[in-house]
Amino acid sequence: MATTEPGELHGPGPDLDSPRGLARPGGRPRVLAHLCLILFGLLMLYPLIWMLASSFKPGEEIFSQPGLWSENFTAQNYVEGWTALPRPFHIYILNSLIVVGGSIVGNLLACSLAAYAFARLEFRFKRFWFAVMLGTIMLPIHVVIVPQYVLFAQLDWINTFWPLIVPKLLATDAFFIFLMVQFIRGIPKELDEAARIDGCGHFGIFWRIIIPMSTPALATTAIFTFIWTWNDFFSQLIFLADPDLYTVPVALRTFVDSNTQTPWGPVFAMSVVSLAPIFGFFLAGQRYLVRGIATTGLK
Repeated sequence: MATTEPGELHGPGPDLDSPRGLARPGGRPRVLAHLCLILFGLLMLYPLIWMLASSFKPGEEIFSQPGLWSENFTAQNYVEGWTALPRPFHIYILNSLIVVGGSIVGNLLACSLAAYAFARLEFRFKRFWFAVMLGTIMLPIHVVIVPQYVLFAQLDWINTFWPLIVPKLLATDAFFIFLMVQFIRGIPKELDEAARIDGCGHFGIFWRIIIPMSTPALATTAIFTFIWTWNDFFSQLIFLADPDLYTVPVALRTFVDSNTQTPWGPVFAMSVVSLAPIFGFFLAGQRYLVRGIATTGLK
């Protein structure tokens, strides 16, 4: 009876040194690719990690010792930053949440209705108005901010949250309309016909068929609206002059003063605090975001 020596294989194993072995799933090229992606990701995240580490350093060590590690870690920057401005920092966070919440509700309602009209209804010059809508994506904010300011000044809305929220209720974000149009076009029209047989009108079809099946597109709209509105500095600086109405980006700007020394420790600490809602909202809807972008890009 034939026996095998210890360590001897019963059959020929995979040749990892051959091109075929390298190309197989799980081989060395795949491991190297993952290592490169991890290193590249760490490189991209290093500024954020450095800011997080600097928020726990004393102010005199932030730029004198630019490394990540410090022997004098402290949370005092967060205490000072929270109360350094005329109002506690949670006031500015609350103001940003009000603007962001109104913008999300406005975009979800108005953009979904406009997208349903472009995707399902037939009306005169439909293609023309759709092209005009897409053309507004190319307009920079600096082109429309002056007429918007004049209009809102005549309405006595300057120094209120209305100029930042009301335009969202009028479907002014063409990107989200286009995204939802592409998604709705992928929903079978047979579902609309079945709902119409059951007595549903256009609003019934929209509310009972389109909205429940458009969750990925709606989640994508909500996530991008949250991120863009939360980080919007220019519009909020233009329309908000009362310090009690400052949002987070405008409040962070008030830390920097050209006539005095900037307290970089509290600035980095409050920057980290301001990033926490974005990360939380993104992580909560990440799977819907990926699904929404992947599906709308194929229609």
